[in-house]
Amino acid sequence: MTLIAVIAIFVLAVFVGLEVIAKVPQTLHTPLMSATNAIHGVILVGSMIVLGAARDTPTLVLGTVATVFAVLNVVGGFVVTDRMLEMFKRRPKPSEREGKS
Repeated sequence: MTLIAVIAIFVLAVFVGLEVIAKVPQTLHTPLMSATNAIHGVILVGSMIVLGAARDTPTLVLGTVATVFAVLNVVGGFVVTDRMLEMFKRRPKPSEREGKS
């Protein structure tokens, strides 16, 4: 593939991704994030397999970078999911907070 074809595919993928994400209702974002975290966990396992099978320096470096990015992705996904779940928790009414003092 030529560089122009790869760039065109990337740009089209970005536009399609933005359209798909923009159409998802807010109530579905948390389950989708949880599913995405599971996929990232599989990617993490794959990157560790590549790292374990590394025999030369470029493969070792690439496996290490892939593992670090996969770990950051999984941790970041769980942080975002936790923050989104916080939005759905009920907050006490002001009158309830004052009565407990």
